[in-house]
Amino acid sequence: VLVYEIHVYTGSKLGAETDSNVYINLIGTRGDAGKRKLHRSKNNNVKFQHGQMDIFCIKAVSLGDLEKVLISHDGTGPGNGWFLDKIVIKHKEGKEAQEVVFPCNRWLDEYQDDGRTQLELTAASKYFITQYRQQWRVQVQTDGDSPEPQECKRTLVIYGSKGKSDDLLLSPQNPGHVCFLPRATDEFIVETGDVGDVYKIRVSCDDMPGFEGWHLKSFHIQELHTKQELNFDCSCWLSLTRGDRELVKEFPAVAEDGKTLPVSKYVVSVHIGDRWGAETFANVWITLYGKRGDTGVRKLHTSLAKGRKFRRNKVDSFLVEAVSLGHLKKVVIQHDGEGYGAGMYLKMITVRESQDSDTEWVFPFCNWIDTHLGLCETACEILTIGKRLISSPKLPEINIQLSGLWIMDITGSDLNNEVNPIHLSLIFHGDLNHKELPLQITGKAIQIKDELTDIGSVYKVQVTGPHNKLKQPWHLDLLHMKHTSTNEEMYLAFDCWFNPNEDKCVELPALYADQDPLPVVEYSILLHTGDLKKADATGEAYLCIQGERSNSGKRWLNSRNSLITFARGQVDMFKIKAVYLGKLNQVLVGFKSSKKDDWFLEKIVIKEDIYPFSTHIFVHNNWINKHSKKDFVEVIIPFKETSDTSPLTKEFDMNSQGRWQMWVDCIYVPEDVPDIQVVIFGKKGKSSAQKVQNLNDNPFLLSVGDIGDITKVSFLLSGPCLGRGIKLQKLRLKDLDTKEDLGFCTEAQCLFGEDGSETVTELAAVRPDKTPLREVLYSISVHTGTLPASGTDAEVFITVFGEKGNSCRRRLRHSNFERGQVSRSELKAIDLGLLSQVLVEHSNVGYGAGWYLDQIIIHESGKTDDQYVFLCQQWLDSGVGDTQMKRMLR
Repeated sequence: VLVYEIHVYTGSKLGAETDSNVYINLIGTRGDAGKRKLHRSKNNNVKFQHGQMDIFCIKAVSLGDLEKVLISHDGTGPGNGWFLDKIVIKHKEGKEAQEVVFPCNRWLDEYQDDGRTQLELTAASKYFITQYRQQWRVQVQTDGDSPEPQECKRTLVIYGSKGKSDDLLLSPQNPGHVCFLPRATDEFIVETGDVGDVYKIRVSCDDMPGFEGWHLKSFHIQELHTKQELNFDCSCWLSLTRGDRELVKEFPAVAEDGKTLPVSKYVVSVHIGDRWGAETFANVWITLYGKRGDTGVRKLHTSLAKGRKFRRNKVDSFLVEAVSLGHLKKVVIQHDGEGYGAGMYLKMITVRESQDSDTEWVFPFCNWIDTHLGLCETACEILTIGKRLISSPKLPEINIQLSGLWIMDITGSDLNNEVNPIHLSLIFHGDLNHKELPLQITGKAIQIKDELTDIGSVYKVQVTGPHNKLKQPWHLDLLHMKHTSTNEEMYLAFDCWFNPNEDKCVELPALYADQDPLPVVEYSILLHTGDLKKADATGEAYLCIQGERSNSGKRWLNSRNSLITFARGQVDMFKIKAVYLGKLNQVLVGFKSSKKDDWFLEKIVIKEDIYPFSTHIFVHNNWINKHSKKDFVEVIIPFKETSDTSPLTKEFDMNSQGRWQMWVDCIYVPEDVPDIQVVIFGKKGKSSAQKVQNLNDNPFLLSVGDIGDITKVSFLLSGPCLGRGIKLQKLRLKDLDTKEDLGFCTEAQCLFGEDGSETVTELAAVRPDKTPLREVLYSISVHTGTLPASGTDAEVFITVFGEKGNSCRRRLRHSNFERGQVSRSELKAIDLGLLSQVLVEHSNVGYGAGWYLDQIIIHESGKTDDQYVFLCQQWLDSGVGDTQMKRMLR
């Protein structure tokens, strides 16, 4: 059985990426591997992205010489296609490694090329490679005060100038040998690819229950072929209870000159958005990537902020220690929450080099990370848009014009063979106007200065061009802007290529301290050509999307010196990235045909790749270029309508059987607390009252039945009132079948009131992006009759029923039920909707406990216009009339 390593190269054309499931079958001289789904990319969290290479591994009995591959996907409809550049398959049989290239360079798309979504690719070239492998002797010294070793995987990763090793398991070479004893030195032999010059190692332990930790003293590694030796003086704990309370540590290599790379304690801040259900109870991990490697996957254990982590509209900061990564590029964030609502709505991530840094890298997201919402992923890759000041300079607001300049430093790749300067344009968009500055690139770094007067506060920067012919691609790295008077400063990480024969427009939002940046949105544009005779056309085309904030700039749909064809009845898809434009108003389309073709454009559909994924429709239903003598014909197509997708973007895989797990976490719980019961209310009914098994965050099972979507939870105290309330920190429900996860607003919430005088507490269920039922304070007026002996000293109880459930049985706290009196009480409950009936009863305790009730009037506290009057005008007395002790009033 061999392992075939499959490198899949997605093309760099507009819209080349796909979210579809992709399948492959390898065919060789000895047979085929069968149809296999390419599940998880080994090197990317989001697979099949524009210009990306993904690695997959499949195991199969030796297929002999590879001759063909069958590649396909299941995407249907416009925009679900895929442009595949090539597939490279590597495998090793014996001592010989083979690399086979299968070129493709075409679309697998119902609406492109010949419409096929399955292709047979033939091998174009084969290479036989003798891979250079490195063997290392690793010596690990454990300190004397380290605990006795426990079952725990310890791994090593070696980083070098050419790459990094896999996770290398440090396990005993001889069965039964115990490693990592106190004061012991253990030796291991590990194998890696050619990593080049080593600059750091990372050592980690698994998070195992009961693991006390490992006091690591030193690492010594030696490459057995070159005899290169490296020493690492570690002297640190890998433990969650000692030292820095971390299970992962990185150590820099000492260079020949005695210098080492700095070790940074990055401050990673996770900004949860302000949406219902945005919070999560899941475990969260992050990986930081920079010019010098990555941190590996790190669990975000302990927040620097107090209270529970990852709550709605809160920021949690974590320390991640690593050898300095240099310029940060991206982060990958992931969690283990399974099911609708188990994820989180992430606004952005910011990263500081240290707690003393005055700048931070910004990674905006503004989307759900949830199995059933948004992108329906639990792992997401986020690119940085740049770096900003952490706090604003203590000066007047920017662009209230003081004397001073914006100094702008632009850095990029070397020009090499370029003789002439590269001509670009910088366009600064402010809230009052915009300004365009010409930009001539003559070297790797240039500087320009301008006052940027009369445009107001800059909110985005566009770069367009090149406006002249290039001999080779040029990479724009960074735009650094600093104002000489206000000291406002930002770094915009454009990180993009300007290619020959391409007109490009890229933009990023301005980055100000204490302000959320506007998100960068990918807009999918579907151009619908009409199904009319001679509706198709070939020519050059561009468009510009206009929103309430600004426009996207001119975006070309064809490459320079090439034409594009819009076929009759066809839907053509293009993707552009732009700083969020706000509500879209119109689209400008420009078209020119050297053949004097007329193009019948039916409509344009634009989809926003940002939650809630709105779709905007612009209807034209007319010809472009018809009888026109102009060079480019421009038409403005007005906005017609918008539609939003459902918050639930992926349906449940199975139906609920009414089995839910509940977690209740409380503090300040009295030792002698009476039994607490819970009732679950849904849109179709309610559960029976069931005992709360514990209040210390251990899950227990509830049998809820078929009650529909859960709306609220009621806690009932079965004994006498408490001396004080029980502070509720966490309440969570999870469906064992559908995996739906429900949260509840528990901030400042006490079970049974702060003073413990209540017997019922209700909480509304919170679903992602759905407003929960509100809490209502009901005012209840109880009118006792005027007949002789109408009053009572017994305790009176009431249950209020409405279209959204009932209040559960409540004791009316103010007991003034004397003849002719009106007793006023307040009842706090989750909104019951329109009230329908009231069940009233009393304890029948005390001399003359019988009671003549006239009526009960209920209204929402503070609102007297909507009153509900429930007449009774009967005795509640075991010795009078029908002897009933409780009555249902309607």
